Amino acid sequence: MNETKRLYRSKDDRMIAGVCAGLASYIEIDPTIVRLLFVLGLFAGGATFWAYLVMMLVVPEEP
Repeated sequence: MNETKRLYRSKDDRMIAGVCAGLASYIEIDPTIVRLLFVLGLFAGGATFWAYLVMMLVVPEEP
């Protein structure tokens, strides 16, 4: 059966709100890589800060 992938914020592997760990789980990579990319984006212009806040409000927590 085809199971659709859904993006959720992580309950278990979270640092702040679970956004990076949930995104890493969705694209099947290590959460540390996603966290580093978010931090680098924060220093490169700050757009990832706003993206993180929006995702924290919009993406549901995993059931």
